[in-house]
Amino acid sequence: MLSAESATLVKATLPAVAGALDEITARFYAAMFRDRPELLDGMFNRGNQASGDQRRALAGSIAGFATALLADPGTRPDALLARIAHKHTAVGVTEDQYTIVHKYLFGAIAEVLGDAVTPEVAAAWDEVYWLMAGALIAQEARIYQAAGVAPGEIWRPWTVVERREEAPGVVSFLLRPADGRPAPAAKAGQYVSVRTRMTDGVHQLRQYSLSGDPGGDLRRITVKRVTGADGGPDGEVSDLLHRTVRPGDELTLSAPFGDVVLDESDTPLVLASAGIGCTPMVGMLARLAATGSTRPVLVLHADGSPDEHALRTETRELTGRLPRARSVFWYDRPGAAEPDARVGLMNLDGLDVPVDATVYLCGPLPFMRAVRTQLLERGVPPRAIRYEVFGPDLWLPDTAA
Repeated sequence: MLSAESATLVKATLPAVAGALDEITARFYAAMFRDRPELLDGMFNRGNQASGDQRRALAGSIAGFATALLADPGTRPDALLARIAHKHTAVGVTEDQYTIVHKYLFGAIAEVLGDAVTPEVAAAWDEVYWLMAGALIAQEARIYQAAGVAPGEIWRPWTVVERREEAPGVVSFLLRPADGRPAPAAKAGQYVSVRTRMTDGVHQLRQYSLSGDPGGDLRRITVKRVTGADGGPDGEVSDLLHRTVRPGDELTLSAPFGDVVLDESDTPLVLASAGIGCTPMVGMLARLAATGSTRPVLVLHADGSPDEHALRTETRELTGRLPRARSVFWYDRPGAAEPDARVGLMNLDGLDVPVDATVYLCGPLPFMRAVRTQLLERGVPPRAIRYEVFGPDLWLPDTAA
């Protein structure tokens, strides 16, 4: 899909572009938000901008896409973009916005690289950009169609019917559609965006996994209150939900999206999580229990202590309803509530992990990297290991192979 002439120029300039991508993306976002501040109102998350995660994720995706094109110029690496396409649809990205991004991204490239960006080099990278944008636009159109919504028209009001404290700083909200229409179809493992109006009048949004069985008209999300690390900002949306939302209140939710969903095969399953990464796993367990699944299921979770382990009792109960399921927990500080728990970080030694298992990971990146390495060492193929990241995906280029 990439012309031979452009491939030669992209290959020659990729080291310089990749090395400058952090500065390029920083200038790109600064200029775009300066001229188009409305994009920060309900589209881009301010916390991800402040932390730099969004900038680093964009840089990684561009470099990863260009590298994949060079490795096989005749094939457009659409599979690399599936994760990004779902994230885009979950915030309502539309085709026309790619032209806006192109304007500011290429302006930033020209500013940073200066005279190195000849007309020929600019044309070559322009080809890369529109190949990437075209692939995303096509995928996003299909995702919107499958969700039964028009592009960008993803929002509906939902009523909170129950609020439940799950652990310190973790609360679940059970919701039903407020408009009287049936709930949209959803798959176990998917997430929804929650769109809230902040005290300064700006709308912010955040994605939360469906933490219950997505069948029927009720949906549940489980929200951890995010505290800023290393001087970073607290989570605006999570803080507002914890402080203000009670039964009877309305929340604005998107249609469900996400490419990491429970498969329909009969292969063994491994559900490995840490911290609040348990939420999509519990949703998958609830679906398996609701459908009477007889698949072998190994449920693995790591946390600080049993008290900090959100949805712990429910995880045990759901595992007990599955005839071929087993759960193993690790805690830094074990307690009497889980006498059989293991101590410390998740270690797969002594566990029978089927090499033909489908594996789902969710938790902090260091945790997922460590567990994925252990799985690969035990013969589980990379294609069988799927993972969910809360926020911009900073791991995608490393796992695309």
